[in-house]
Amino acid sequence: MSFIHDPEFGNRIITLMAALVLVLQIATAGQRWLISTIRLFALQSFLLASIAGIIAYFNQASHLYVAALLTLILKAWLLPLLLERLVEKVGIRQEIEPLINVPLSILISGCLTLVGYVVAESFYHPEETSVRAALGHNTLAVAISLFLIGFFTMLNRRKAVTQVLGLLFLENGLFLAAISLTYGMPMVVELGIFFDVLVAVMVLGILVFRISETFDSMDVSKLRKLRG
Repeated sequence: MSFIHDPEFGNRIITLMAALVLVLQIATAGQRWLISTIRLFALQSFLLASIAGIIAYFNQASHLYVAALLTLILKAWLLPLLLERLVEKVGIRQEIEPLINVPLSILISGCLTLVGYVVAESFYHPEETSVRAALGHNTLAVAISLFLIGFFTMLNRRKAVTQVLGLLFLENGLFLAAISLTYGMPMVVELGIFFDVLVAVMVLGILVFRISETFDSMDVSKLRKLRG
């Protein structure tokens, strides 16, 4: 059982989980069902919590255990639950046609992933650090890709719920970048970010419900009707 104390083994597990996180992110670009997109976000957040927990274990970074636990509770359980209830309440389960069609959206997501790896290449120098200190640093490319694809999702989708999810995917990218480069931000900052995200989603949820009540749709493009 010595492998559980081997940083190289931990690095392989983190790399595998990061690859799954990226696959889930690209899969959301081709997903039309809102509930499925929410559950993909929940699974992605669970994997990110696991990555944070593994990095915390091998580096004795106790504050990362707190970040992992908050990610597990808030983003893998509470936020998906709130969003699923919101979708059930407004009664709209499927995304309308996005601004860019699904095949092209997946292609663009792949190109953004390539951009993420190109940008991250200049930051990754494993030969300059020990295996333990470099643990998780190779996930920076995935973090940048999550940020870019999340931003693209916010621009490409018309449903308010999927735009909220785009914001959450973007925040997942920031979280992964923080734990992969610096093993987490100061605890006060991490707590502030988590609760800011929670409040933002609750406010956006209320906004989505009001849009649905007013326009009988969650298509944010209909807000143009409010122009004087």
